[in-house]
Amino acid sequence: MLALLSVSEPLCGQNLSAVEIVTKADQKRRGETSYSQMKISIVRPNWSRDMEVKAWSLGTDYSLILIINPARDKGTTFLKRTKEIWNWIPSIDRNIKLPPSMMMQSWMGSDFTNDDLIKESSIIEDYTHRLLGDSVVLDRECYKIELIPKPDAPVVWGKIYNWIDKKDFMELQTELYDEDGYLVNRVIFSEIETLDGRLLPSKMEYIPVDKPGHKTVIKYQQVDYDIDIGENYFSLQNMKRVR
Repeated sequence: MLALLSVSEPLCGQNLSAVEIVTKADQKRRGETSYSQMKISIVRPNWSRDMEVKAWSLGTDYSLILIINPARDKGTTFLKRTKEIWNWIPSIDRNIKLPPSMMMQSWMGSDFTNDDLIKESSIIEDYTHRLLGDSVVLDRECYKIELIPKPDAPVVWGKIYNWIDKKDFMELQTELYDEDGYLVNRVIFSEIETLDGRLLPSKMEYIPVDKPGHKTVIKYQQVDYDIDIGENYFSLQNMKRVR
């Protein structure tokens, strides 16, 4: 997975390249396996809606998301297996495989898309990485890194900027640009806590810049890393019985 094929520039003194910095931050946040509980708030100018979810993951290819609140969505699950997404809907007792035509649609009314769940692109392998300089976010010294997609890479974004904390390799801010160079989404991380022994932001705000008053906020309430879980956990059958 982590082929480290991206073009990058060495960092003076620390002997780390831009791609190595991005890799360290990605590995710290993701882990090999994980379980998490989180609150997702969808905020609009005149209303807001909260969801509570549980999520399990194995590497970058497998994940399972269970909605536990609100009551009308309780038991709904989403399964990612490599590049496929399946949706279990208890009210109709049916598994649905999401077609490619639905990948860019909103996930559960949030500012995320179904494609965001798949993450077909690898932030490591599909981009070249360049260190632009230093910056400060949340009173922490950060590296500012530019990510440009490689030719023919299966990616949505035309350019990404990442701000990564120098000391603890935490991603603290991200900007996502379209192919024409326009800023589309800004991601802001905050409320740094120790989550299962790892110092990480516990809050993420996903903000579409062209929609004032719109954002989706994720607040992590619990994270467990390196749990004992295998590929067989991420099955169509388990979507119906996971709790």
